[in-house]
Amino acid sequence: MATNLINSVTTVAGPAARTQRAPARPTVPWWFLMPALLLYGFVVIVPSVQGAAFAFTDWDGLSVVKHFVGLANFREIFADPAGRGAAVNTLVIAVAITFIQNGIGLLLALGVNARIKSRNVLRVLLFAPAVMTPVVTAYLWKFMYAPDGAINGFFEALGLASWHQNYLGDQSLVIWSVVGVVVWQFAGYSMVIFLAGLQSIPSEVLEQAHVDGAGAFARFWFIVRPALAPAITVNLMLSIIGGLKIFDQVWVMTGGGPGHASETLSTLIYKNAFQFNEFAYSIALALVLTVAVAILSAGQYRLLRRQEG
Repeated sequence: MATNLINSVTTVAGPAARTQRAPARPTVPWWFLMPALLLYGFVVIVPSVQGAAFAFTDWDGLSVVKHFVGLANFREIFADPAGRGAAVNTLVIAVAITFIQNGIGLLLALGVNARIKSRNVLRVLLFAPAVMTPVVTAYLWKFMYAPDGAINGFFEALGLASWHQNYLGDQSLVIWSVVGVVVWQFAGYSMVIFLAGLQSIPSEVLEQAHVDGAGAFARFWFIVRPALAPAITVNLMLSIIGGLKIFDQVWVMTGGGPGHASETLSTLIYKNAFQFNEFAYSIALALVLTVAVAILSAGQYRLLRRQEG
């Protein structure tokens, strides 16, 4: 009925209606943006550029004297075993968080999107850890991971004392212990984003595919997965950026230890700046981290956007 009404109006209006131009959008004078741009440049751009310049000096953060050393700080990053190890640990943590967190988040979203009576309660419970601050979460899990903590106590209560582990003291387990904490806290966050994408899919489409004989996997792969492409892009971007910048959980639970087994670029930056007074070197590390985040994020975004199209 509405279509017929529109067609009738178009026919009656004739060519005059079709040739009538839409009113032009008013243009906003660019100088309206100047106050905000000037403030942003003064607060963000200028200090960032000035700070980046210190990476090419030997400044210790306290002395007024500094000397230009060129790329010496950057060469030291790649020559220093701690710097190389921190870069590898950061990359491993970021990749692990990205895949595990989003995989679990997608499974949780598919689960709570089903027509079960308790789905609203489950959504709240699963998302609740995401509203806690990372520092509080890290302290909570630090006590749970302790040799006499809740996890080992649970195994002992089940008669599985041989399963006791020193989760934060074992170099082979510490990184995965940190990854587990981050995934536990933010899998619900990824779930909410996936859930928003799932709820945008018309149920009639899935029902028709089921009637036509498509199985659960076929419905997911050919209907659900393409519809979730924007949500996948957002989740992967947030996960990889958060993983590359991770600091709070590592610093609270391990401080980068044992040894340098869980050292990340962020913790190494903090130590060199505020414990060893090597501000120039820490700024060089921060620049390397910034460039790495920018390159990986931009490359991932372009790849995912291409797949969306």
